[in-house]
Amino acid sequence: MPKRSKLYKAQSEKITQTSAYQLIDALNVLKEMPQPKFDQTVELSFKLGVDPKQTDQTVRGAVPLPSGTGKKVVVTVISDNDSHRNEATAAGADFVGFEDLIERIKGGWVDFDVLIASPSAMAKVRPLGRQLGPKGLMPNPKTGTVTEKIADAVKEAKAGRVEFRADKGACVQVPVGKLSFAADALAANCIAVIRALNKAKPASAKGIYMQSCTVSATMTPGIRVDLRGLDKEAKE
Repeated sequence: MPKRSKLYKAQSEKITQTSAYQLIDALNVLKEMPQPKFDQTVELSFKLGVDPKQTDQTVRGAVPLPSGTGKKVVVTVISDNDSHRNEATAAGADFVGFEDLIERIKGGWVDFDVLIASPSAMAKVRPLGRQLGPKGLMPNPKTGTVTEKIADAVKEAKAGRVEFRADKGACVQVPVGKLSFAADALAANCIAVIRALNKAKPASAKGIYMQSCTVSATMTPGIRVDLRGLDKEAKE
């Protein structure tokens, strides 16, 4: 059994381990816990009732968070269209280009958080999978990062859009903001993620889709969230 720090033990004392909390109550407990000396990232974690080995049961998507992420997002845009590149610059993209940026990425440059590409540029972007794939930076239509609506995609990414994807164990982890956010702001972000996750449910998935949910911060234990309460809040 791993040795727990004094901080972790003090935080755990705030939780009733056998209970599942309403979302807003879980967030309030999280904010009341003893904290380290930095602004922690809050994360929602889910266990889903899907089989990721089946190609028709992939769960993947992206959602803009109404309260933002609390993080400065560096956005790169690759397009072979002058109009797209001008739109991207006007929308606030940090790096805009085409073959020049492709060559930089081939050389190992990945100093950005989001890569957006126009559909016509993807033929040259796809070979960058070795550099971009392991870092989760490969553009994909399902996450809105391969699009003709370049300006909209840049604005969403800058405002605070997060991506999600079920791993091999059918688990999903999604950042929903900083612990310094008000509990109501974090709750709004959480509900946006839950709605997006429900929308991404594969038609072929059988049984209970959302099997468990916990909320935690970077250096805290997880707090179980009442799924019945989540269903109600996500539908309101």
